[in-house]
Amino acid sequence: MDEAALIHDAQRGDVNAYNTLVLHYQDHAFNVAYRIMGEDAAAADATQEAFIAAFKHLRQFRGGSFRAWLLRIVTNACYDELRRLKRRPQSSLEALLVEDEAPDSPFTSQSPTPEQHAQQMELQRAIEECLRGLSDEHRLMVVLADVEGYDYTEIAQAADCAIGTVKSRLSRARAHMRDCLMGFGELLPSTYRLKGEAGR
Repeated sequence: MDEAALIHDAQRGDVNAYNTLVLHYQDHAFNVAYRIMGEDAAAADATQEAFIAAFKHLRQFRGGSFRAWLLRIVTNACYDELRRLKRRPQSSLEALLVEDEAPDSPFTSQSPTPEQHAQQMELQRAIEECLRGLSDEHRLMVVLADVEGYDYTEIAQAADCAIGTVKSRLSRARAHMRDCLMGFGELLPSTYRLKGEAGR
C-alpha cells in the first residue's frame, strides 16, 4: 500500500483512496477504541465517528505518522463519547491479557502455566480494578504502550503531548498498576510481582 499516495489522493477528495486507508487502519482504530470504551458497540460508534472526523480534517494532516494522527482522533472521539455518557471507561477483560501484547508489558505473562491459568479470572478482576483507579490519560498510556505496543513518538502524537510527558505519565501509570496489583498479594504469579516480592 502506497500510503503517501493514498493520503494525497484522499486529501483531493478521492473517497476510494480514503476507503482504502480506512480498511487498512480500521482494526487498529477499533482495538484502541475498544480498550478505552470497554464495549463493542460504543467502540464501533467512536471508531465510525473518528473516521468521519478524520476525512473532514484530512487536509490538516501535514505528514508524520498517519496512524498516530488517526489514533489521536479516535482517542478524542472516545473521550467525547465518555463525557456524553458521563461515565469512566470500562476495563476490558482482554485488554491486557491477549496473546499479541507488547513483549515488555510489566503486567502480562508470555506463557501462562496451568496454575496461572487457574488464577486468571481473579487476576483479570484485579487488573480491572487497578485500571479503574488510573486517570483517563494514564490509562491511555498503558493501552497504547503496553497493550498496543506503540513507540513513544506515536504515543506522543496520538495523545497530543510531548515525548517527555508520555514517559512520565507511563512511568506513573505503571507504578500505580504495580502498586495496586501488589495489594492482591499471593493472587499474582511471580511474573507479575515486583523484584524482591516473588519469594515471599
